[in-house]
Amino acid sequence: MEKSKKTLIVVTGPTAAGKTAVAIKLAQLFKTEIISADSRQIFKELAIGTAKPSTQELALVRHHFIDSHSIQDDYDAAQYGRDALALITELFKQHDNLILCGGSGLYIKAVCEGFDDIPEIAESIRADLMRSYELHGIEWLQQKMQELDTEHFHTIDKKNPHRLIRALEVRLGTGSSIASFRTKKKMEHPFTIVKIGLEVPREDLYQRIDKRMDTMIEQGLFEEAQSLYPNRNLQALQTVGYQEVFDFIAGKYNKDEAIRLLKRNTRRYAKRQLTWFKRDDEITWFAPENFENIVELIRSEISQSDPKTSL
Repeated sequence: MEKSKKTLIVVTGPTAAGKTAVAIKLAQLFKTEIISADSRQIFKELAIGTAKPSTQELALVRHHFIDSHSIQDDYDAAQYGRDALALITELFKQHDNLILCGGSGLYIKAVCEGFDDIPEIAESIRADLMRSYELHGIEWLQQKMQELDTEHFHTIDKKNPHRLIRALEVRLGTGSSIASFRTKKKMEHPFTIVKIGLEVPREDLYQRIDKRMDTMIEQGLFEEAQSLYPNRNLQALQTVGYQEVFDFIAGKYNKDEAIRLLKRNTRRYAKRQLTWFKRDDEITWFAPENFENIVELIRSEISQSDPKTSL
């Protein structure tokens, strides 16, 4: 496929690594817009626990896929990929460069590589699985998954009920493993993709995470989770940062323990993000403060894709 003179700049990395600040500086430099690739920042009801860009940051550069959906929406990475690529096509009519920023690996994969379409599944199958989950808990989902799709069970995130339910509904609805629908060949794009990963020393990252969590708590994370508690079983809320507070509200442990678990589980989430992204050899890693080096790489990639370009 012949490439156009367009470049999608991906800024990714673990939570609290400084992605938003770098993406905004890049968007200002290249006079362009930011497309969020965060699977929770899209939900307008989740204000505090998702570390969205601040009102001031949003005013600096136009962002997309922030507060764009409701937690009531059934929205997944495959749908995001289709929506984001449609938006990218439109925005490239106005800009030569765009920024895709976020830490949701599946969302970035959906844009850069694509997913095969999974056949539509009867809503009754998902409804039955949700009822069973509410009655019997995540252990039932894990057991069912192990029985019906043993091979995929060994690779799936066993603590994520949404992933388990999605895998089970595909298995029950199609007779095939969800893994069989994964794209075998990367999607080809008519634009260049440059992937930037942000990384800070592990201890520094953990300190950033703890500080961010303290700030969220001060801003009212527990109160926000209380207001969302009636919706706690929705897909959008099966995430670190809310589940721990929901368990506190349910009386499973006290507030100090909830805060300890919030910080611990967020650190573990960051570790999983790094493991995911480190598998992608197309990502070039930088410390977030090395902005000049980041820009140098991007300009080099752009000039290679279009030798006539002078930035």
